[in-house]
Amino acid sequence: MHRGFRYYDLILGAFVAVLLCSNLIGPAKVVMLDLPLLGPTQFGAGNLFFPLSYIFGDILTEVYGYALARRVIWAGFAAMLFATVMTWVVLTLPASPAEPFSAQLQPALQLCFGGGWRIALGSILAFCVGDFLNSYVLAKLKVRTQGRHAWLRFIGSTIVGQAVDSLIFYPLAFAGIWTGATLLKVMAANWAFKVLVETVMTPVTYVVCERLKRAEGVDADDSATDFTPFSLKG
Repeated sequence: MHRGFRYYDLILGAFVAVLLCSNLIGPAKVVMLDLPLLGPTQFGAGNLFFPLSYIFGDILTEVYGYALARRVIWAGFAAMLFATVMTWVVLTLPASPAEPFSAQLQPALQLCFGGGWRIALGSILAFCVGDFLNSYVLAKLKVRTQGRHAWLRFIGSTIVGQAVDSLIFYPLAFAGIWTGATLLKVMAANWAFKVLVETVMTPVTYVVCERLKRAEGVDADDSATDFTPFSLKG
């Protein structure tokens, strides 16, 4: 980073926390809600909170710019990769026969956190590609619109990022397990829900961005930014 910011690290921490919790805790439970227009819909509980990571991504890109948002995305990627490796190691290590609850605990841990390599790979790839696209589209739209129409940037970037996220994750994780019709239905429902959350939260995102810009004394201009994702320069 070229200068110190008061709130950047806090938003980075919040972003990573939401990301890890959504991917580790959320998938353990599948819920069914009767949604307007969609009817009875099943989805992983993590989808209730995962859109918050995109909102944090919007705030980071809008206020601090693509380069600093890129650092946060890589931090999230590293955290997810570490969590995946740690989960595999913990589940693989043999349970102590001297512990009276091992017989019940190991299957429970396996059920909650042993989602399999396809889900882990799908989650990591979908997050990485989807978040980079979200940040890229938002930054490019800000340059094109000369900083106007914030609602267009927030919602438009989410439409693209979440669509790619769903297109990567669900086929990688569940193709051949779910029927094609179920796969398409779940992908569409989850994409629509995440875009709806972004749309509803757009006024809040706008207010947070404006206050952060005043507090930090910055309003990112990415007109000269190198948009390669393969960098940690801020």
